[in-house]
Amino acid sequence: MGGIAADETFDGTFPFQPHFTTTPGFRMHYVDEGAGEPIVLIHGEPTWSYLYRNFIPQLSRNFRVIAPDNMGFGKSETPATADYTLDRHARNLGTLIEELDLRDITLVMQDWGGPMGTVVASRYPDRMKRFVAMNTIFGTDRNVREERLTPWFEAIKTMEEAGQLEAVLGNLRYLIGGVMMTLGLQRREVVTDTWLRAYASAFPTFEECRGAIAFPLEGLHLDRIRETLVAAIPGLFKLGQAGVPAMMIEGMQDRGIWPHVAIAGFRAFFPQGTVHELPEAGHFVQEDAPEVIVPLIEEFCLRTN
Repeated sequence: MGGIAADETFDGTFPFQPHFTTTPGFRMHYVDEGAGEPIVLIHGEPTWSYLYRNFIPQLSRNFRVIAPDNMGFGKSETPATADYTLDRHARNLGTLIEELDLRDITLVMQDWGGPMGTVVASRYPDRMKRFVAMNTIFGTDRNVREERLTPWFEAIKTMEEAGQLEAVLGNLRYLIGGVMMTLGLQRREVVTDTWLRAYASAFPTFEECRGAIAFPLEGLHLDRIRETLVAAIPGLFKLGQAGVPAMMIEGMQDRGIWPHVAIAGFRAFFPQGTVHELPEAGHFVQEDAPEVIVPLIEEFCLRTN
């Protein structure tokens, strides 16, 4: 099962009613707040919908906010025999979109949310209305094939070659703060005891870390996801060329994905899109600058209504 109890609020910092579906083939948790056009908030590694706790109250004033926990993360189940691939994660999200019959969707994507969103958008183009990208990539492999790896992928490569990767990422209950700082968390004052407990509680055992171990390996060994992405890229290009409203908010202190690669990739897909660079924010812009980002997303969605 998932590592976090359904009713856990972490001292009131995550006060949202839990919702669950078993349609994807496991017990998947999601937040569902507000009404109106849906905004789907997609998290990545090694986080869960807690990452969006500062987004949900404000955005749900005018929109229906859906924040799922991907398989193996947060309050969702970590099935022992599941295939933790990009395709499976995208299929899970697609199943949720179908079950809730979401249309006119704004996809908000960060970290692995970008590749997931690419695949989901290509499979449900008629349900998409807007895209918001934050410190993520879509279909490019340049982030790994650049002249040097980012500090995060350098660490992943070194640990994998030494046979230490599973030992490290399998103990996220103790190491979550260090991992998030390696990826580029900048606002250190958010790291309270409650914050650490909220993120660490998703990974109480080695077995609950399956999803968190699989993601970075797919990022380092892109041949594992290339077929899924190659199939999806034309669909995302088509949406971008059609002028679907798109915005990127980029933390420029990212240590997981090179910001220049992320921005170039966004502009390639969405030539009419807008880019906001945040000089002091890092990979987890949701933690580093929610007071800047949430109003930007709200204004963008209202303006393009």
